[in-house]
Amino acid sequence: MARNDGIDRTFARNQDLPTLDDVAKVQEHNEREKDSYSNQDIDTTQTYRNIHFKAPTDSYAAMFDQMIADGVISTRGLKADAVKYGELIFDVNSAYFHNHGGYEYAKQFYTDAYKAAVEIVGGEQYILSAVMHADERNRAMSEALGQDVYHYHLHVVYVPVVEKQILWSKRCKDKSLVGTVKETIMQVSRSKKWESKVALDEQGNPLLTSKGKKVLRTSYSVLQDDFFNYMKAAGYTDVERGERGSTEEHLTVTQFKVAQEQQRLEAVTAQIVQTERVLDTAQAAVEKKQKELQSLQKQTKEQRTTALTVQEIRSMGKKTITGNITLTPSECSTLNDYAVYGTLSKEENSRLKEKLQSAQKSAAVWKQRYESLKEQARPYLEAVKLAPEKVRAFLDAILTRTRQTRHHDQPSHRKSQDVEL
Repeated sequence: MARNDGIDRTFARNQDLPTLDDVAKVQEHNEREKDSYSNQDIDTTQTYRNIHFKAPTDSYAAMFDQMIADGVISTRGLKADAVKYGELIFDVNSAYFHNHGGYEYAKQFYTDAYKAAVEIVGGEQYILSAVMHADERNRAMSEALGQDVYHYHLHVVYVPVVEKQILWSKRCKDKSLVGTVKETIMQVSRSKKWESKVALDEQGNPLLTSKGKKVLRTSYSVLQDDFFNYMKAAGYTDVERGERGSTEEHLTVTQFKVAQEQQRLEAVTAQIVQTERVLDTAQAAVEKKQKELQSLQKQTKEQRTTALTVQEIRSMGKKTITGNITLTPSECSTLNDYAVYGTLSKEENSRLKEKLQSAQKSAAVWKQRYESLKEQARPYLEAVKLAPEKVRAFLDAILTRTRQTRHHDQPSHRKSQDVEL
């Protein structure tokens, strides 16, 4: 996606399709098999402009099965939960095509990009579908320019394969054949297709760390390099490679907006949760101080009922001829005790009242912030209230796909090698 810095960049993303349900959903989206879409930026009146560089002859799953039957690919030794499908998405920011003439220029660009995809995949026979989407409107640019601007990008669904040699085993009757190549198959293998590669220097020698370990280039970095280098060799010298060392990956227009809204929702939700916690703490503090004040007031009341009355205190002592009051040692001690206790009680009561007022003000502030954040999150909360299952399923799907993509693009940690992002 465009970074709004005036620089046009190529982006290439490899996405795993781990389940048949994922494959079916991608097929629905890529082949525009639905009558309507939740993505409001898909303009179905422009779908006729989408271009297939390789059109599917059947469903993706049926084509996969036929490739096995024809011996084009092999699933020998493949685990039941192994990833069998992948999708490459090639993209340049919308402004690049708009500034170069739009649709016609995009057609030529992605014609060449498809050739790059064939090389990256390892052969056109392993591609199930390749389609350039020209019907997804870039809303921001359209509104800014006052005309329809479309985001052109290429989807390539493929089967990840690697060449594997099957050797004659020791059980072979002809011992001279043991260890030699019996047959060569194109094995379905996502992990081997996208394993990290050793980084080389200008002389073609492996790059080493200060500790002598080989430096690895992640599969995502290799893909970005291969796509950029191919397009540059094809004559597109006015674009730059997607930012090196970044974990940023290409997202389609819909995915990008969903991801942005999801991040915003998560941030607002986190703020609400934090505010609720602080508010609860403040309210708890208020309640605690109120209880302390009530307890003190109760103690004071009880003490007043058991203490000497004012009249009794005033009646203490005897007036002398000179007008002075004389007290017995016992009366003097009692008055001193009550004077000290009364002063301390008054100070403690005043201190607790100040804390109570402070806690009440703090609670009011946090409550106001909470209400503000809650209002910001209202559209999401209403969506959850109206269709909780759909919203939950929608967000779970986004987070699951994001975690899977990050997981597959994470460099493998090996004891003898270091990884370069």
